Amino acid sequence: MTDASAPPSRAPRTAVAPRLIATDLDGTLLHDDKTVSDRTIAALAAAERAGLEVFFVTGRPARWMGVVSDHVHGHGLAICANGAAVVDLHRGGRIVEVSPLERTAARQVVDALRSAAPGTSFAVERTGGIHYEPQYPPLLLDPAAIVAPAEKLLADDFAPPLGPEETEAAGPADGTGRPAFPDQPVIKLLAHHPELDPDAFLTLARTAAGGLATFTRSSPTALLEISGPGVSKAGTLARCCAERGIAPDEVVAFGDMPNDIAMLSWAGTSYAMANAHPDVLAATTRRTASNNDDGVAAVIERILQDGHL
Repeated sequence: MTDASAPPSRAPRTAVAPRLIATDLDGTLLHDDKTVSDRTIAALAAAERAGLEVFFVTGRPARWMGVVSDHVHGHGLAICANGAAVVDLHRGGRIVEVSPLERTAARQVVDALRSAAPGTSFAVERTGGIHYEPQYPPLLLDPAAIVAPAEKLLADDFAPPLGPEETEAAGPADGTGRPAFPDQPVIKLLAHHPELDPDAFLTLARTAAGGLATFTRSSPTALLEISGPGVSKAGTLARCCAERGIAPDEVVAFGDMPNDIAMLSWAGTSYAMANAHPDVLAATTRRTASNNDDGVAAVIERILQDGHL
């Protein structure tokens, strides 16, 4: 295992030529100020020109993809919400695939976490936007969101107004004029605790409700991201690659937080950022520089120079 503080490790010479780059955004491709550096923009464009496909694979919802929407070429697709949604950035973030968390399971998760970790508050991310409880931290939330108890937000008869992803981006699904996802499926449940250690909260949640959903985290705070059973960045990326005839050993992946581990473990070549969570560092053998030092760009530049993994 190489030193996390060292420059990007040079990949050994093999017969495998990379065909796809999969990269997380926050803490990985983006600087801490949530911008994409000129060096990274140039590296992504050079990769596309060289015939490598680029997939952004993130926990972000479609409406937060504007920062990179101009830097994906070719297919235009991105994987959002930790694999629960595939969006078309060339069409304004149109959601083209959803792997939902069923409402019944989501309500059971809420009940389990309220019992296991009193003080937990929730937000519900749907294809049309986010809605949240009064106690949920008001950070980067839609001011037009509905504020109500999670039980109401997840009720079978709860029907929020259509959000921008549906009214502006998704468009008709079948030529009838109906929106693509009229029932606004839940793509992610978010759970926040004001006091618990983030990793301890994740472990507690998996113990209390791991059979109901997929639990992960990417925030420095005790904020859990909860998806449908089996939904992950890895699973959705694997489907996208299979559709293109791309094998795992032709994929280079980058990440920094626990929600990236499944993807990093699936890809044939994976790099942890120097700023990565300890669990990510333990799960990977390759290292690159930090997000603020353009670690993803550094590896892409070397791949393009060497022509192989």
